Amino acid sequence: LQPENKATLVKILTYHVVPGEITAKSIKAGDVKTVEGASVKIQVKKGRVTIGNAKVTKADVKASNGVIHVIDKVLLPPDVKL
Repeated sequence: LQPENKATLVKILTYHVVPGEITAKSIKAGDVKTVEGASVKIQVKKGRVTIGNAKVTKADVKASNGVIHVIDKVLLPPDVKL
């Protein structure tokens, strides 16, 4: 949370956001472009959804600015190394 890391934090947070409102019923497998600019791979197998290497643990949480799908890991954009 140091000021010199602000740009990296913004990249990580915006990598967790996609434009539009995508509900569990409308999720499809494939690459999706994030607000950060890079793409993340969505897989749907046997009713389970993964985004990158994270599993969706709770879907369709309504928020004032869209829909949240809770995942079990932090996703990192391809060009961010921690």
